[in-house]
Amino acid sequence: MDLLIELLKSILFGLVQGITEWLPISSTGHLILLNTVLPLKVFDDPSANLSFWNMYKVLIQLGSILAVILIYFRKLWPFSAGIAKKTRKSIFRTWLLIIIASIPCGILGYLLNDLVDEKLSSPLIIGVALVAYGILFLIAERKAVEIKYKKVPDISPSAAFFTGLFESLALVPGTSRSGATIIGGLLLGMNRSAAAEFSFFLAIPVMLGASALKLMKMKTAVTLVSVLVLAVGMITAFIVSVSVIRSLMKYIKTHSFRIFGFYRIVLGIIILILSVLELIPKGVY
Repeated sequence: MDLLIELLKSILFGLVQGITEWLPISSTGHLILLNTVLPLKVFDDPSANLSFWNMYKVLIQLGSILAVILIYFRKLWPFSAGIAKKTRKSIFRTWLLIIIASIPCGILGYLLNDLVDEKLSSPLIIGVALVAYGILFLIAERKAVEIKYKKVPDISPSAAFFTGLFESLALVPGTSRSGATIIGGLLLGMNRSAAAEFSFFLAIPVMLGASALKLMKMKTAVTLVSVLVLAVGMITAFIVSVSVIRSLMKYIKTHSFRIFGFYRIVLGIIILILSVLELIPKGVY
């Protein structure tokens, strides 16, 4: 194993993670596809490599989470000095909504974690999910829905819960966690900014929980090399995520999500064609 090559690969993975985590185009799907053509090889033992990969593709998302916490710290931390009582109350309500929305995904993620790793992380599944949810994005943008919620704290508990159900759909690779929650938010009456922000906030407990679960189930011994490879990917994901989140929030003020729907459909069709022609290795990654 050449450590420099693996570190360069991890930088590329972090770049892809940082871009695709917040755009509704499926970060996990892109990471899995990248790993099919440019696999990380931290261990000589294939089974140890697979175990590391299943952990890596989840833990690298922690870099993206840190970006959310940095950008939205004032909207998420209720104990800042001099904060107004009304603002503090609004932040606590935001966290209540986050908890409510996280319940469905937390339960289903725990129950279906092994099934996703063993059966669903394949190029064929990813291709189908990309196309299906790309179509849903176009439908959601065209569907006339009354705007009920312009800010996250204004979201009702029931709308938060149903958004969490939409988020659970992202357990299938290729769906996109942010994509599923944004579609749900739009259909439930959120404007684009509120739907996107709520999606960002929901990533915090979901990804922290998923990371903890992966660490508990990891069967491969931790080595200095594996820690370095993971750390480089996380740092890259953090840096890229900061830029992508800020750019996306500016973009959606004057643009719809339709471009992401078209991107998903085109990419999904390409992946399905390559999969049928067996130009992408079969199997689960």
